[in-house]
Amino acid sequence: MKRELLKILCCPVCKGTLVLEVESEEAGEIIKGTLYCKACGVYYPIDERIPNLLPPEMR
Repeated sequence: MKRELLKILCCPVCKGTLVLEVESEEAGEIIKGTLYCKACGVYYPIDERIPNLLPPEMR
């Protein structure tokens, strides 16, 4: 996932702002990490550069 994508993403559950937590990054691209919604407390994993933005009950 490219960092620039964070500017247009929002929480699919409540439309809140997402906070990026990076575990590994390469050349400005997030390889592994987490997106966290401060408003509703839901975490969304980033694995192999792909954010999984499905609500928790649908994963």
